[in-house]
Amino acid sequence: MDYTNLYNDNSGKVSKVGVIGATRGYGYTLLAQIPYVAHMKLRVICSRHTDECYDVLKEIGYDTSKIVICASEEEIAATAEDAIIIVADYRLVAKCGITAMVECTGNTAISSDAAIICMQNGVNVYMCSKETDSVCGAMLNQIAKENGVIYALVNGDQPRNLLDLYSWAKILGLEIVCAGKSSEYDFVWDRETGEMSYTDGTSEPTMMPEFLNCWRYEGVETLAERRKLVEKYTSVISADLCEMNLVSNVTGFVPSQPFLSYPVAKPSELANIFIPKEDGGILDKTGVVDVFYNLRGTDEASFCGGEFVVVKCKDAKMWEILAGKGHVMSKNNKYCCIYYPYHFMGMETPISLLVGDLMGVGLHTETRQVSIMAGVAEKDLPAGTKLEVHGHHHSIDGLVPELLEKDNAATAAPFYLLNGAVLKNDVKAGNPVTTDDVDLSGLATYELFKKGLELK
Repeated sequence: MDYTNLYNDNSGKVSKVGVIGATRGYGYTLLAQIPYVAHMKLRVICSRHTDECYDVLKEIGYDTSKIVICASEEEIAATAEDAIIIVADYRLVAKCGITAMVECTGNTAISSDAAIICMQNGVNVYMCSKETDSVCGAMLNQIAKENGVIYALVNGDQPRNLLDLYSWAKILGLEIVCAGKSSEYDFVWDRETGEMSYTDGTSEPTMMPEFLNCWRYEGVETLAERRKLVEKYTSVISADLCEMNLVSNVTGFVPSQPFLSYPVAKPSELANIFIPKEDGGILDKTGVVDVFYNLRGTDEASFCGGEFVVVKCKDAKMWEILAGKGHVMSKNNKYCCIYYPYHFMGMETPISLLVGDLMGVGLHTETRQVSIMAGVAEKDLPAGTKLEVHGHHHSIDGLVPELLEKDNAATAAPFYLLNGAVLKNDVKAGNPVTTDDVDLSGLATYELFKKGLELK
């Protein structure tokens, strides 16, 4: 997309932004970028820790003389138009004269409620909390439509970036076989020393000279050799499955398999891997979402948790020309991989706000609960076990996430509705936690989820 008309816009429109959950990580990167973006200004940030909000704004370089901490609608109404408001209560954000609310808490109860309040007050909503969208996205899109506003995922996180790539391929009439992303961290092999590193920041490098035997891709047997060597580093990552859940629900693509495939692969190999088994790949079906671990040498760039689509090649001559340009083609010349090797977190997010606020782009009323992210017991879990989401990957101790097609999910409980839930029943290892195993009554998010299931 050409953004020239956006930054040359002379309509006088300004995206007035409110951010909930704003002091760390994703929210910080957004706050740091907003001052440089045309037609955008920060109006309000919200956190239970208002002192942290003030400190972050000061650190970034916002004018502290314009920062006002407010505790009521009356105090908000008394602020200057160019003031930057800090509130502790997310329910006040919609009252601050904003056009765009960015939700970054990761808390399904707060983010869904905040989204609905804002949409009912005519405010566009931009959802960073993928946990919430995985459960409530279908209904939140419908509520936005009913209120004549935008509800959108955001650039800078993989689901929106992948959906942009998907829509680009669709409008060109390309047949998409698989859509996916790389997991967050890379496997980096030093060919000179034989040392293998996993870039999660906690794993120690390991001498692995035998990786030379499977460094060059020879077929799916290469993937098995690689997996065996790095097995101790690999796992099913909640954030990955959640992100693919979002893409599945918008596109209608289904999971390649419940735990996704996670091959250890180089970008140059993807067109040989994410294709049907009959063509030498790993897929039992097409029209799927999937994830891979990026493999690279010490002198090679990372995929940066980026996104890809694998498309089918139909005009042999055209794809021969494109292969000559260096594009990633399968050995049988039947498939091509097209990719974005990036996601820049909040630095990119203003794009989503501007195309939403100024151009009305972003709503996906076609969203349905195509897939459900469930949690499978790693070991026998006794009744009385409390389940809690925690950590960088928003995982739950004792559960492995799986991504199921809705028709195969039976009564599996959505993973991110289990936060704080206590098991009513024993759950045997290998079984998913079901809605009969926990009490979800009274959760507004559960009601939104059920209504989403009813959409046709």
